[in-house]
Amino acid sequence: MRLARVAAGLAISATVAIGSTACTMPGDKGATGGNTAGDGAVKIGFSQATQQSPFYVALTDAAKQTAQRDGNELFFADANGDVTKQNNDVQDLITRGINVLVINPVDPKGVAPSIAAASAAGIKVVTVDRPVQSGAAAFVGRDNKAMGQTVGEAAVTALGPAGGTIIEIQGDAGGAVARDRHDGFAAAVNGHPNITVVDGPYSDYIRSNAVTAMQDLLQAHPDVKAVYAQNDDMALGALQVLDENNRRDVLVFGVDGLMEAVRAIADGKQYVATALNDPNIEGQLAVETAVKVAKGESVPEFIDAGTGLVDKTNAASLVGDTTFAKAPAPPA
Repeated sequence: MRLARVAAGLAISATVAIGSTACTMPGDKGATGGNTAGDGAVKIGFSQATQQSPFYVALTDAAKQTAQRDGNELFFADANGDVTKQNNDVQDLITRGINVLVINPVDPKGVAPSIAAASAAGIKVVTVDRPVQSGAAAFVGRDNKAMGQTVGEAAVTALGPAGGTIIEIQGDAGGAVARDRHDGFAAAVNGHPNITVVDGPYSDYIRSNAVTAMQDLLQAHPDVKAVYAQNDDMALGALQVLDENNRRDVLVFGVDGLMEAVRAIADGKQYVATALNDPNIEGQLAVETAVKVAKGESVPEFIDAGTGLVDKTNAASLVGDTTFAKAPAPPA
């Protein structure tokens, strides 16, 4: 049974200005019309879905650093998982005179008012990590279905012909990333009659939520042979519960390439595989793409930030001092 968890509490937004004070304001139409930036610093508005996950913290930091590196300005707002707040944040960013909007939508359908407001102001939109159905000049992210399928294939191999029960701990209800990582994993395992997947609750990509979920799931499914969590933070929460219950026979799989997970895979114990999802490259590419869009340059509709499987064959080579393992640089 799928259970949705609703984040509680009021969200607080932060606005950060980085780089030169020179900028192009709405009304300075530029040579190509609309709200295109000129030759000076570009004013970028960045509406982030949440900061409650290490992945999104790292993505935000990379976006800020890239803007600062190139002498542009970035104004940041944290929606804290609340789509109503995100729409209000975008309105505020528009009034600050941004040239381009970068948005990681809490809900791809729910941010339609933000996309419409930006369009009405002549501001182009770049989505990052999660796409929207229409209205964006470009999407910077990854093929989450392919990542889920890659991890699913690793799970099939690790379980072998005997198969068994896999518990899936899911991200956010209704989210495109959660849906695609579920569908990709299912595509890999559904053809194997000896494998059964139990859909666990939505844990919002947060480790503490996954700990609570796994405590209940382990009692309900003592025959579990593996856990697949839709990000490494939740997978590590599940691993904590398995260790506490002396269930080191249960294999663990995640997504994102969180360094803590990569180290666990390199140790050769029960954490078997994850998929690279480097937020640093994603944040960098999002801001670089936004600057090109603001200057009227042509960009692809989808910019792939790159991925790959992490397992015992390569985990040791990926261990480093970053929060997430570095993904291969995407083709130029």
